[in-house]
Amino acid sequence: MADYTKYITIDPDQRSGQPCIRGMRITVYDVLDYLAAGDSVDDILEHFPMLTRDDILACLSYAADAERKFRRIA
Repeated sequence: MADYTKYITIDPDQRSGQPCIRGMRITVYDVLDYLAAGDSVDDILEHFPMLTRDDILACLSYAADAERKFRRIA
């Protein structure tokens, strides 16, 4: 799994503490929502040129890790 900690930031004063990409106002949820709606990585990069492919992969790694942690609790 990729090390998403270099890309995903959590700041209680930004977007209500949601995990964001590199301190920007784009959340992990935003990216995952676009992917779930059928947008490709290239589509997202076209709409958000400040993002990188690594940013998007970090979102997927963050989501996988969150799921893994949730399964341990449940």
